[in-house]
Amino acid sequence: MSVKIIGLIRLKDPAAFETYRSQVGATVERHGGSVVARGTVDKTYWNQLACTPFEAYVELSFPSAEDADRWAASLEYQAIVPVRTEAMDLMLFRVVG
Repeated sequence: MSVKIIGLIRLKDPAAFETYRSQVGATVERHGGSVVARGTVDKTYWNQLACTPFEAYVELSFPSAEDADRWAASLEYQAIVPVRTEAMDLMLFRVVG
């Protein structure tokens, strides 16, 4: 069963974000995944969870939860986490169903 990974992004450093963005897709593809959608947040209708506002999002798709987990823990992805940390604050979660 395919799964989605959703990322909610608050940008901190646009230049670092572009560096991260130029590298992350290849790590996703190495684990059978793809970038389905990415974009900016235009309007928030409700925030009853009192989440920190975010400016952008990404949606990834993987063939299975195991593939998604392998990607998240992979050495290739972990190697770019320092750039990600510089670039953004991120909430990343897996969705099944």
